[in-house]
Amino acid sequence: MSSTTVSDELDLTPDELRELEAYDARHRDRRLAWLLVVAGAVGFVAAVTLLLERIQLLIDPSYVPSCSINPILSCGSVMTTEQARVFGFPNPVIGVAAFPVLLAVGAGILAGARYAAWFWRGLQLGVVLGAVFVGWLVWQSVYEIGALCPYCMVVWAVVIPLFWAVTRRNVDAGVLGAGLRDSAVGRALRSWSVLATALTYLLVIAVVLVEFWDYWSTLV
Repeated sequence: MSSTTVSDELDLTPDELRELEAYDARHRDRRLAWLLVVAGAVGFVAAVTLLLERIQLLIDPSYVPSCSINPILSCGSVMTTEQARVFGFPNPVIGVAAFPVLLAVGAGILAGARYAAWFWRGLQLGVVLGAVFVGWLVWQSVYEIGALCPYCMVVWAVVIPLFWAVTRRNVDAGVLGAGLRDSAVGRALRSWSVLATALTYLLVIAVVLVEFWDYWSTLV
């Protein structure tokens, strides 16, 4: 049984196939670029707002942050914990520094910039570390602190799709190795990255609903 390639099926010359692949790559990166721009902007606004609220709380310990809505949705309860300054400074400082970088990368792609493989590997490391940190913060907020910070959750909401989208792009482009790109895992990631993003959201929502159900049920 003979196998066929894309060029065989479409009757393309090698040069035409390279042009098609280049077009697909540009289209793929432009989709990611818009996500980087939007997520970077939203994350930056949330991080800046959270940092300003934290500064206000330092100035006036009696200040009630605007995102302290009820006993569960309470930024004030989260801001004063050790988990809110893991590295010795307020966690939002990380977002204030990182999200503009993502926005700039996305804007660069939309403007026609092309980044080297090492750059994409660095971005991959960044989104992996960001996803791990967000996962840790979710666990700490739900199971240790017992309160949720709405602005923090906005950051969670943008980091999740960033992780999956950047990972999908890098696997598809072979940045993380041709072996991974051509493996069953790589093919599954390319096919199901949107579903993986949705399932991650559902997992976080389920954890929050279950852990704080006693409170949510009083609102029904």
